[in-house]
Amino acid sequence: MTQPAHIQAFFDEPTFTVTYLVGDPGTREAAIIDPVLDFDSASGRISTGSAEAVLAAAAAGGWRITRVLETHAHADHLSAAPLIKARTGARIGIGAHIGEVQKVFAGVFNAPDVSGTGAEFDDLFADGETFKLGELEVEVLHTPGHTPACISYKIGDAVFVGDTLFMPDYGTARADFPGGDAAALYRSIRRILALPPETRLFMCHDYKAPDRDEFAWETTVAEERAKNVHIHDGVDEAAFVAMRTERDKGLAAPRLLLPSVQVNIRAGHLPPAEDNAVHYLKLPLRLPEGFGA
Repeated sequence: MTQPAHIQAFFDEPTFTVTYLVGDPGTREAAIIDPVLDFDSASGRISTGSAEAVLAAAAAGGWRITRVLETHAHADHLSAAPLIKARTGARIGIGAHIGEVQKVFAGVFNAPDVSGTGAEFDDLFADGETFKLGELEVEVLHTPGHTPACISYKIGDAVFVGDTLFMPDYGTARADFPGGDAAALYRSIRRILALPPETRLFMCHDYKAPDRDEFAWETTVAEERAKNVHIHDGVDEAAFVAMRTERDKGLAAPRLLLPSVQVNIRAGHLPPAEDNAVHYLKLPLRLPEGFGA
């Protein structure tokens, strides 16, 4: 009989991101979900401490990393997927709709090297697809709304929901990025919340609601249905879309939005180095009407 998945969480407070080491106890085969590459935007300095901590824990536990699983092209942290692949040989996977996201942002950043097909990734997962992690079966759920390419990974009674849902006292993800869709987000969340009540849900982020003292990232379908401040049972699609649309109008852009997207649509790789062998991240400027260049 297959044992339940081993799940170990690593919280990166600077980006409020949770990375997971998930493994099959029987075979010691494991995946890393949503790894973080440390980036100081003021200095442009990249470091690897967050990813090294996950790799060290994997080594200490005797886990063999065979996959890096991205829930989407993140807009709040750079992915450490290439580092993990270089160290372990792991395959990098993401949702099959990533090409839609690439096409939008390749235009924003004038990035002709970006394929627009998802070719930068090793695996493009379709809705309903399954694959093995050791003896564990992983099921892919296409859960768009935050982005068109968002997916969740279901492993036994655990679902890694990416940015689709947050803890019940914090609510749901924004849907105002290019390709975002509040109605699609509502339907994706309802799909997740149709799973058995005891299903465990693992968040990709926690921002600690005002009345809570500690960060948290694990809840259940039952708790979300009963207590989620945005989408508890009884909230219909029209009410959710109206709330989400109005709330999104007041949200600031994530601090690392522009660096993160440029890197993450390339499967975590930096933009190509220029002729001086230096890598650069672009900052598209929004000029006021009539402003002279």
